[in-house]
Amino acid sequence: MKRYLPFVIVAPVALVSLASGMVLALAGCKKRETHPPVPRSKQESNQPQIDVCGLITDQEIEAIQGSLIKETKSSLRSDGTFRVAQCFYTAAEFSKSVSLAVMQSDPGHPTATSPKDFWKERFGRYSGKEKERDKDKEETERKEEKEESVPPKKIDGIGEEAFWASNRFGGILYVLKGDAFISISLGGPDDEETKIKKSKALAQKALQRL
Repeated sequence: MKRYLPFVIVAPVALVSLASGMVLALAGCKKRETHPPVPRSKQESNQPQIDVCGLITDQEIEAIQGSLIKETKSSLRSDGTFRVAQCFYTAAEFSKSVSLAVMQSDPGHPTATSPKDFWKERFGRYSGKEKERDKDKEETERKEEKEESVPPKKIDGIGEEAFWASNRFGGILYVLKGDAFISISLGGPDDEETKIKKSKALAQKALQRL
């Protein structure tokens, strides 16, 4: 059964379109209802929480995007499978704003599917590591590839593994580290090659602090 990405990058105006395009490129995800906060369990309270906005500094983004960061806004939520920590960096030139998200297992919702398991299911066929596949799986993958106008592009030299998911609005870089993965999306008028280079530079800074 094909799985869907467990999150959507939440960003206003320009990056909303970018995130929406990413969802289409990576098979989409269901719109979720908003639920009231649930008290954290003892197990969850003992789990250290990430200062997601501290993974990349305003100054680092300003140096790469060429626009002052006016505000940062963090959020933390669970989708029932993963814990998603997100930071949105609002740039003075709004189209150059940046969104960073970190996906980890949610200790409050034990599940058999870890971020690394999900990564393997979603990106495994693009990694070049799996040489032998059964006939049914090959047929399923061929069908899924036809549904994707542009398959994810493998990016070397960062994290354990990384992929760029492009769309007509831009793209998003996904990077795996241990049993977690991050995503970075940024706006601006740059071409895809430049956006990949910038996203990779920001991701490297985030991974050093993760």
